[in-house]
Amino acid sequence: MEWVGVTLIKKVECHLWTHRLMIPPKMRTFACSDNYRMLSSYKPKNIKDSYRILKLQEGCSIDDIRNSFRNLAEQYHPDSGSVTADSATFMQIEEAYRTVLTDLSKKLKSREDKEEEEEDKFKSKTPQHRHYLSFEGVGFGTPSQRERQYMQFRVDRAADQVLEYRKQKLESQYTTNDIMIAKDVRQSKKVKITQAIERLVEDLIQESMAKGDFDNLSGKGKPLQKFSDCLHIDPMTRNLNRILIDNGYQPEWILLQKEIRETIEQLRRGILASRKKLGEPMTLCRQKQWDHICEQFIEDIKKLNKRINDFNLIVPILSRQMVHFSADKEIARAQKTYRTLMEEMRTSDKDPKENEQENVKLFRFKTTFFKWINLMLK
Repeated sequence: MEWVGVTLIKKVECHLWTHRLMIPPKMRTFACSDNYRMLSSYKPKNIKDSYRILKLQEGCSIDDIRNSFRNLAEQYHPDSGSVTADSATFMQIEEAYRTVLTDLSKKLKSREDKEEEEEDKFKSKTPQHRHYLSFEGVGFGTPSQRERQYMQFRVDRAADQVLEYRKQKLESQYTTNDIMIAKDVRQSKKVKITQAIERLVEDLIQESMAKGDFDNLSGKGKPLQKFSDCLHIDPMTRNLNRILIDNGYQPEWILLQKEIRETIEQLRRGILASRKKLGEPMTLCRQKQWDHICEQFIEDIKKLNKRINDFNLIVPILSRQMVHFSADKEIARAQKTYRTLMEEMRTSDKDPKENEQENVKLFRFKTTFFKWINLMLK
């Protein structure tokens, strides 16, 4: 044992790793550990010297320290096999590494102690339950940690509220659409049923009229009774209606409807008469006159459409409303009517002699045809 120790001390550079194999297994750990400690006689002057040996700057992270130590060990470790391997330099690097780690652990411990002291001061100044009332009671740990947890909680809550709002909006939209669709379906069914009933009643009336069921009615050819003794009609209303009808009163919308119909018929007759007056063929002068007539007709149609707007505002029944008249369609209608009249006049003015000649030719053709058939049969 003494011999091994002397050998390790005197010839450490050459025989440290060789003579270690000669130590018994039970004593190997103790002998190497103590003598290895004896070999690290280098002590850094201060923490800056340790950082300089590790080629680092103060304030670096523990990962940087470990990486630097690993890189230097690969360069200077006696067993690394590199050109720069040096046991003395490696011992300095290791001692500096241990010094830096010890310093970092002390700093971390002192920092934790300060935080605990600050937290203890905070706890001593406020009631125990008071800090749970802040941040809505969310989070745990120090106040700064709870504040960060509370901010994250608010972000998550806001995102949930936005999603809930969008969900409710979509649900309300789909609900409204479903209600409108159901309403339209009910309305369409109601309209179909009403139209079917009206068609059925109209068919029954027409069938009865065709059979003559309405020919022998007791009131046929007699004026209708203006008022009936219906118990559901108020006597005051019945008397007022009788007075108004006897004096020739008519609602405004009925009078306006009659006026519109008479005006459009008058305009149609006027433009057709103007077209007949111009006649054929349409020379340049006549074409100018026709264009002027069409412009005046368009202005009259615009005035009539304004009257239709007034009528649609006061008519009490929606189905009684009228649509606007189109000046272009009315002009085309007048032109078509004029052409039809001209064709009828041409056909009626044909010479009767020409008709007789055509009849004679047709008779001769028929006789010759029948003679040929008889000859073929013989």
